[in-house]
Amino acid sequence: NDETVVAVWGCGGVGLSAIMIASALGATVIAVDIDDDALALATSCGANHVVNATALESSPDPVKVVRGLSGGGVGVSIDALGSTETAVASIRSLTTRGRHIQVGLMIGEDARPVIPMWRLHASEIELYGSHGMQAWRYPAMLEMVADGRLAPDTLVTSSLNLTDGIAHLTKMASFPGTGFVVVDSFDA
Repeated sequence: NDETVVAVWGCGGVGLSAIMIASALGATVIAVDIDDDALALATSCGANHVVNATALESSPDPVKVVRGLSGGGVGVSIDALGSTETAVASIRSLTTRGRHIQVGLMIGEDARPVIPMWRLHASEIELYGSHGMQAWRYPAMLEMVADGRLAPDTLVTSSLNLTDGIAHLTKMASFPGTGFVVVDSFDA
């Protein structure tokens, strides 16, 4: 029940990066997603446990599974997806004095989520918003890449040329594929 147990809700590029970093820092990581391929990649990035939120047989509530795996609640929970459902689930999965980090952008219908404020008060939960890593932290992260603790190249699952990249970008709302897609050719 301490900060060394981290839940990551959403295993896209941001979530996978968070999993890799938390694992490299020695945390026990619980990854939650609805896609088995994304969860398999999360395991390869260092997740100790994976939860498919739509394939639960014993409990329809992934929060209960996360709380069970963590012994009563995680110390840090990250919403890497950016939906009301994942933000609230992240908050509900925390232990007393836990920290929720909102990384996934909440736009459209999710721009004004209903947050269980009673839970924040009762459990003294801290909320943090993050729009990315601060530049002054880059040297420490790059040191972790140089010494092999982080392997961002393993997050790249496919590459496209520029024309295909534009078409892929228009499909981002439907979450096509897993991991990072890199534009590596500027030929049509």
